[in-house]
This record gives sequence, C-alpha cells and structure tokens, in this order.
Amino acid sequence: MKWHVLGSYGGSSPQCRTTSFLIDDTLALDAGAITQALSLEAQRAINHIVLTHSHLDHIASIPFLIENTFGQREGAVEILVSPPLLHTIKHHLFNNDTWPDFTRIPNDLLPAMRLRSVEERVPFAVNHLRLTPVPVNHTVPTHAFLVEDDRGATLFTSDTGPTDEVWEVANRTEHLHAVIVEVSFPNRMQAVADLALHLTPQTLAAELSKLRRRVPVYLYHLKPPFLEELRRELAETGFPHPVEELVQDRVYHF
Repeated sequence: MKWHVLGSYGGSSPQCRTTSFLIDDTLALDAGAITQALSLEAQRAINHIVLTHSHLDHIASIPFLIENTFGQREGAVEILVSPPLLHTIKHHLFNNDTWPDFTRIPNDLLPAMRLRSVEERVPFAVNHLRLTPVPVNHTVPTHAFLVEDDRGATLFTSDTGPTDEVWEVANRTEHLHAVIVEVSFPNRMQAVADLALHLTPQTLAAELSKLRRRVPVYLYHLKPPFLEELRRELAETGFPHPVEELVQDRVYHF
C-alpha cells in the first residue's frame, strides 16, 4: 500500500500543508491540501475522497479539486463521509454560497461530485481497498480509518484526544503494518489540548501505552508555530514505542 503524504501538519504555512494523504494514486484520505501538492494530471486520477471529520484543515482543498477536474475526467468524484459530515459538506461547503453545488453540476444525473454516507465500524470497499471507520474522541464527530489491502493494514487515527476504541482495533488487527497518530501541542499547552481534544507528547505517550502490537508509529498534525518545541519534547519523551514524524511529500510503502 502506497501512502503519499501530501500534507502532514495541523496548520498552514508556506512550508506546512494541512492533512492530506494519497493512497495508491486514486484515493485521497482527507483533503486539506490536495491541490497545493499535486499536479493537475495527478488530481484527475483521484476518484474517491474519504474524510475523517469536518474541520477545515481536513477538507479545504475539495472545492478546488472538483473545479480543477470538472469536465476533465470520466465520472464523478465520490466523497465518502459519516452522516453528520455529509450534512456539513452539503449545507456549509457546497451550498451555492460558499461554493457551487457540484452534486448538481452539470446536472443531477451526471454530477461532477457525489456524496456517499458510510456507517461507523462497518467496512466498505474503495477500489482494491477496504476501509473501516472507527469513532475517536474529538470536538466534532470524527473517525479514524483502518485501511486494508490484501497485504496488510494501516491505521490512521485522525485528530483525537485520549481515546480507547481505536487502540482496541489496532491490537486485534494481526496484519497491522503501521499506525499514524496525531500530536498537536507542546506539553505546556496541555490545558488547550484537553479542551481541543488533541494530544501533546505526554498524552501521546499515555495513548501509545494502549498499543500492544509492535508496529511503526508515525506522527502527524504538529502545529506549525510549535514545531521546534514539539520536536524537542518528542525527542525527550520516553515512548513505549519508537515514533517518527511523517515527512511531507514522502511516499511510504506500508
């Protein structure tokens, strides 16, 4: 399974793009910065987008992707979301005020974009992959995703504070090859992290103590204003598993 890291940060700057992964060239998992990272040709190859939650750093590039590929590809781009997120996308993004409603353009029968609701904990297929949404603990309805092919699985927690079910899923997935987990704020901002339901290095260490499988752990969602402070704290923290920060633009094979 090929994961291209299009954006791996919890905020935006000239050097930091927001959360976006391209899996096996055709599936986007979150869409914070797809159009900033990919050529127009590569954008046209995307046929599905799976979203973890409604925050802007995970959805911001969808309107521009749809516009860039409109009339340039066969068939609609399908966006797969939880029911609450489907409501948000329809009423607050593609609402003809914020952006044109591409679920009706050029017409209802042949739209440029389709929205499909998926149920939490129920696996669904996209191309040759199987994805399972797992609820996590964030300020809006949010799902981690277990992404599987015939060789193995990768678990992406999405944004979360302390949570349990996702680690239970990790522990019972025998063919798990990697975990991607967030860390957002330095330890001195623990109160902010607790309110925002994000992790600091010290709460990340506690979360990783719940992981009983020996698999690589990769970190994403570091906030740009605190990058160096976070990196120092991560290097100084005793984690129960080795951790490694994801590298933006790198392609990983899990």
